[in-house]
Amino acid sequence: MKILHSESSKGWGGQEIRTLKEMVALRECGHTVELLCPSDARLGIRCAELGFAVHHARMRGGGDIRSMMRVKALLQRRKFDVLNTHSGHDSLVAGTAGRLAGTPLIVRTRHLALPISSLATYTWIPHRVIAVSHYVRRYLISAGVHEQRVHTIYDGIPRPERLSSSTLRAELAIGPEATVACMVAIMRDEKGHEDLIAAVQPLFESHPHLHVVMAGDGPAFERIKDIVHSLRLEQRIHLLGFRTDVPNIFRGSDMFVLPTHQEALGQAFIEAMAAGLPVIGTRVDGVPELIQDEIDGLLVPARDPKALRAAIERLADDKDLRQRLSEESLRITERGFTIGDMAYETSLFYRRALREQGHLQ
Repeated sequence: MKILHSESSKGWGGQEIRTLKEMVALRECGHTVELLCPSDARLGIRCAELGFAVHHARMRGGGDIRSMMRVKALLQRRKFDVLNTHSGHDSLVAGTAGRLAGTPLIVRTRHLALPISSLATYTWIPHRVIAVSHYVRRYLISAGVHEQRVHTIYDGIPRPERLSSSTLRAELAIGPEATVACMVAIMRDEKGHEDLIAAVQPLFESHPHLHVVMAGDGPAFERIKDIVHSLRLEQRIHLLGFRTDVPNIFRGSDMFVLPTHQEALGQAFIEAMAAGLPVIGTRVDGVPELIQDEIDGLLVPARDPKALRAAIERLADDKDLRQRLSEESLRITERGFTIGDMAYETSLFYRRALREQGHLQ
C-alpha cells in the first residue's frame, strides 16, 4: 500500500512519537510511507533524517485553500491508497483534499482524551477512525461517530533491551541506597507534576533517601523549576529537561510515577512497564486499560496528592511489593503493546477498510 500520514502539529509529544513509530513499522512491512507536515514540524525533521519522503504544507485550518489545493495535487500525483490524518487542522485541510482527490481511504487517528473541537473531522471527512484506547473509542461513539467506523489500535513500543547499568545516579551524585521515583512526561499542566511535588514533599523528612527525577521539557518547565527552587528541593527533585536516554533513566530508577489528569492511553507507562518498573498511575481515561491495579502497578485518583503520597510510600517501603509489581509489569509486551502488534493491526485495518470501500478484492 501507498500511505500518506499528515500532521499539522509542529511539536513533539506522544502523538508525534506514535505516528513516527507507526510509519517506521509500516515501512518495514514493505509499504510505501510518506509524511505531509509544515516545513518546521519536528516530526518532519525526524522523518527526513530516517529517509522518509516528506512533503510540506502549512495546513492552518479549513480556510487554508492554498494548502488544500497543494495537498489535492500531491494526492492525485502520488496516487496514495491511504491518507491518515492526526490533528484537527490537517484533518480539515488534507482530509478535505483527499475527498476532492478521490483518495480511496481517509483515516483519522484520535490520540487525545479531550473534547472534540470538530465532529466533521471524525464523521463526514474520514471513511474510518482509529482510537488509541477503548476509552477514546467509547467517547467518539458517544459524540456521534458510528461505532462500526471506529476501531481501537493500541500504541506499541519496541521490545526493550535490558540495560545492565545506568549512569543516572552517578550523574545526580546519589548513591545505591537511594530510592528513585522517576517521571517522564512533557511538562504541561495536565501531566500532574505539581501533584507529584505536593505528594513527595512531606516524605522527604521521613524518607531521607527518596529522590524524584523528572525528565521532559515543555511549557510548564520554568514554572515547575521555580516551584522546586522556592521549596529548596533541588537536591531531592531533579529536573533533567528533555532527554533521549529514557531507558537509562528507567534503569537507574526504582519506580515510575505519572499522576496525569487526562491520558488517552499513556506511552510512557508502557515503556516503563516494559523496562520492568513498578508504576503508579491515575484512574483516568485509558490508563486503567494499561495498569491492572495491585497486579502490575498501582492506581490512584487524579489530583489527589494524599493518595499519591500513600502509593509512593508503599513502594518506597516495600521492596517485595516493588519486585512483585515489576515482574508482572514486564508482561505488558505480551498483552499486545508492541510496535509489531500496532503495525499488524493498522495494516489489517487499512486493508479491511479498503475492501469495504470497494478498492480491494
